[in-house]
This record gives sequence, C-alpha cells and structure tokens, in this order.
Amino acid sequence: MTAMVELPTIARALEDESPERILAWAAEHLPRLTFATGFGAEGCVIIDLIARAGLKIDLFTLDTGVLFPETYALWRQLEERYGVTIRAVRAEAATPELWKTNPDACCEQRKVRPLREALAGFDAWITAIRRDQTPERATAQVVEHDKKFDLVKVNPLVTWTHDQVWAHIYKHDVPYNPLHERGYPSIGCAPCTSPIIPGESLRAGRWRGAAKKECGLHTSAPLQAKEKP
Repeated sequence: MTAMVELPTIARALEDESPERILAWAAEHLPRLTFATGFGAEGCVIIDLIARAGLKIDLFTLDTGVLFPETYALWRQLEERYGVTIRAVRAEAATPELWKTNPDACCEQRKVRPLREALAGFDAWITAIRRDQTPERATAQVVEHDKKFDLVKVNPLVTWTHDQVWAHIYKHDVPYNPLHERGYPSIGCAPCTSPIIPGESLRAGRWRGAAKKECGLHTSAPLQAKEKP
C-alpha cells in the first residue's frame, strides 16, 4: 500500500501522464481500489478507459433514488456495452423531499453517508473531477490524500478540459447521458438539477438559486448541515 507521505511525490511524477497511465498505476499499486461514478461525461470516459484496458477495478454508483430516468438508462447501457457491473450504493433511509428545505442535509443523507460506508472496505477511490470545474476543485492533485474519508484519492482526469472529455467520447463512441444535449452539462439528482442558458457556467444548473455548489463528496470537511425535525 502506498504511504500517504509519498503521495505528493507520486502526484508530481504523474502530473503530465495520460489518464490511461494514471489508472494503470493506481490498479497496480492500490489493490483495494474502487471507482465511484455519477454517470457524468467524465465518469463515462473513465469507465471506457477501465474497461478497454481490462483493469480489475471495482465500480459503483450512489443511487440516491431521485436520479433522472435517462441516468438509470445510461447505467444499464454502460454495463451492457462494456460487460461490467456497476454496483448500486443506497442510503438506508432518507427524508422525503428534504432537498426542498435543506439540500446540504439531503446530500449528506443520500450521498455522503452512503459513500463513507461504501469506501470503508477500500484503500483508495477514483473520481472523475477536473480542476477547471469549480474553484473548490482547482487545487486537486492527480493522486492525493482524501482527508474526509482517510484514503487515497485518484483523479485521472484532473488536468483535462471539457473539450478533451468530449473529444474522447466522440472518438471512442462512449455512451453518455442524452440530457447533455438538452442543456444539462452537469447532471445530478433530478430535483436539484436544471438546464443552463448560454453564458452560464457549466455547473450553474446544480442547486440553482442556492449558494450550494458541491454535494459534499469532494470537500475537505463534512458539510455543516442541520437537519430539520
């Protein structure tokens, strides 16, 4: 197992490597490794890379119960296309329509807690984040210590741009969510995702009208959410 103190050195060495090389390194050096996908364009690219390279990496998704129908259909399509199984991780209990009154607490229930439990048996996890997506992700490294979940975090697409992601999708005919073609560049749960208009940031449709910009999975500390009784 790679020691946490070695991660900055490894990150520098892998900074200019391709996502394929980063994933290969992770599969070789991090035996208890998983990929948590939300079925965004980036996640579909990583599934394509893992499957085409034949890497033995566990795959799962956080099924919040309120994903778009198109997302559930894409889930099945990816499994059939690549011959893989993408496990469903679900919350044991979630307050109905909590997103209307406390979206932070809703994400904590439906995403953060289930993810923490799902990652408990692993040494490392792969994500599909990119530095140019949000200010909060701008300092993410190729490989880093995830302080929130206390394990290694691998971000193979962190240096890529939006255009690079889509160039890969078109070149390799990677399945993707049709909502991307209907004004949804960033897709989360149906109640909290809306299409954007030209000129808006690519994540403007997430939690529209709220100060919230992250679900809490990729923040360094837990969300300070107080659930209403």
